[in-house]
Amino acid sequence: MVRFDRVSKRYPGGKEALTGVSFELQRGEFAFLTGHSGAGKSTLLKLMMLMERPSRGQVFVDGQNLGRMSSGQIPYHRRKVGVVFQNHQLLFDRSVYENVALPLQIAGYTPAEAGRRVRAALDSVGLLGMEKRNPIELSGGEQQRVGIARAVVNKPALLLADEPTGNLDPELSAEIMNLFARFQQVGVTVLIATHDIALVERMGSRRIILDHGQMHEAGGAGDWHVG
Repeated sequence: MVRFDRVSKRYPGGKEALTGVSFELQRGEFAFLTGHSGAGKSTLLKLMMLMERPSRGQVFVDGQNLGRMSSGQIPYHRRKVGVVFQNHQLLFDRSVYENVALPLQIAGYTPAEAGRRVRAALDSVGLLGMEKRNPIELSGGEQQRVGIARAVVNKPALLLADEPTGNLDPELSAEIMNLFARFQQVGVTVLIATHDIALVERMGSRRIILDHGQMHEAGGAGDWHVG
């Protein structure tokens, strides 16, 4: 589902965020991406979304070489990739329904089809019935669930999360991780960047470690080696 082939990313000014990174994620796999602050985790996720392009090497998602995609193809690619952020990035001048429906409106879905998908997405995260609420009325955990519903409303094949439990207590963090695990059980490929090593160890899933932009080691379920 995802393949990085000797990928490096150097930003203007000379900072090299990633150096020679190679790894693969199989379709339907669940994995964690860990490493110190500044290790390159966010850059790696941005490369998969085509928010950044590599300086060297190639990135493949769902069999497509992202380096060969034109700017006009990027919106179609992003519909296959759901993204969850630590700070939710919700719009507080819109309802829960409107926040979740936003990707569908951009994609041109009819109101009827959008309604079906939004309700299904909210149901999948346990928020059905809260469509008319404003996100600011919700708890931190509920806001994160809205963010997850928005990420999966397009039924993406790949779900990425950047520190999705960074602002949550351990109990809520575990609930959010269980939600991600449920999506993986229905065939979605899930990659979660996190600092929460204790949570990673409890989940027992594969772990990909970045250390100063380089792939350091990996372990957990389905141990593998760096090529």
